[in-house]
Amino acid sequence: MVRASATPQDFGTVVRQSRTAAGLTQEDLAEQTGLGVRTISDIERGLSRRPHRASVELICAALGLDDTGDDDRRTAAADTGHPAAAVLPRQLPAAVSHFTGRGGEFDALSGMLSESATSRTAVISALAGTAGVGKTALAVHWAHQVADQFPDGQLYVNLRGYDPAEPVAAGDALVGFLRALGVPGHEIPDQLTERAALYRSRLAGRRVLVLLDNARESEQVRPLLPGDPGCVTVVTSRDALAGLVAADGARRVDLDVLPPADAIELLRSLIGRRADDEPRALAELAALSARLPLALRIIAELAAVRPVDALAGLVAELTASRLDCLDAGEDRADVRAVLSWSARQLPDEAAQLFALLGLHPGEHVDVLAIAALAGITSAQTRAQLGRLQRASLVHALG
Repeated sequence: MVRASATPQDFGTVVRQSRTAAGLTQEDLAEQTGLGVRTISDIERGLSRRPHRASVELICAALGLDDTGDDDRRTAAADTGHPAAAVLPRQLPAAVSHFTGRGGEFDALSGMLSESATSRTAVISALAGTAGVGKTALAVHWAHQVADQFPDGQLYVNLRGYDPAEPVAAGDALVGFLRALGVPGHEIPDQLTERAALYRSRLAGRRVLVLLDNARESEQVRPLLPGDPGCVTVVTSRDALAGLVAADGARRVDLDVLPPADAIELLRSLIGRRADDEPRALAELAALSARLPLALRIIAELAAVRPVDALAGLVAELTASRLDCLDAGEDRADVRAVLSWSARQLPDEAAQLFALLGLHPGEHVDVLAIAALAGITSAQTRAQLGRLQRASLVHALG
């Protein structure tokens, strides 16, 4: 709600605290709202004496703050003492354009809704897959499609489990969620267990969709799980989250690279009419991307900045130096970088084995060959391959 007497510094403080608790950088918030990073920075520092109403509304919507009222300077509903029932968080980020394929996985997620209608337990889906495979894109796209089935709102947090910086602690994520649910800041407990209990209490009797994006491990997620059967939770992670499946009843949906036809269709939709003039080059580009959605989108961007060049030229460049080309100029759009974030989380033995696998010239290799390459026993090799498989860095065949 509104506190008309709030100063720019008050509103800026609320924005900064809510953004941080949600695990967002200023760049992330700028991307979600369409505002400039400079605008976000000025508001957080209280330098914008009277922020534009449209800017305030966009920020409040992205952070799940209540933006009702007649003054441009607003504070979170959490600071006004109004009942949480009146607070409807709408925290989903924007869906990606040209979403393609994933019909089977989409249906698997939608199947949870039927289950949640009859189940006496909160339903959890763990969406797992390698870096750049499109887990977040699928989860957000699906969440927007079913948002109207959750009249009490949608909560979202990027847990940054595989980012270069430290992941978002569960306690910090709970602060953001509790504020979004209308809990005044001074009433949020200090202890993690108490925050989690208050969070579950606020969700009791409500139908809320909770999207926990980019989790590193099960323990980071557990305090954020609702207890009410009316709530549905989707967790995305590069890890298989076996503990969440075994101990908490989560249903895992494994996300693989796109099928060839879908990969080609995504490229075609992103590149435009030029793609129809070079069907062979288009198919080769899809193959060179390993049919990984992130790589496909980078390739499409590379084609877009060369509107008069033939796609065959891009095929030649990627063939000569694939990973060097699959870089759109920032870490989140650099295939080598995002894969390296997964490798950094591995134990030393698994990381060494993963590096050795890069020496193999083909896509497929058996356990005995890997053991010989690494100079370890077959049993040790299987154990390390299991760790790599849980991290979505290798796939077992057959």
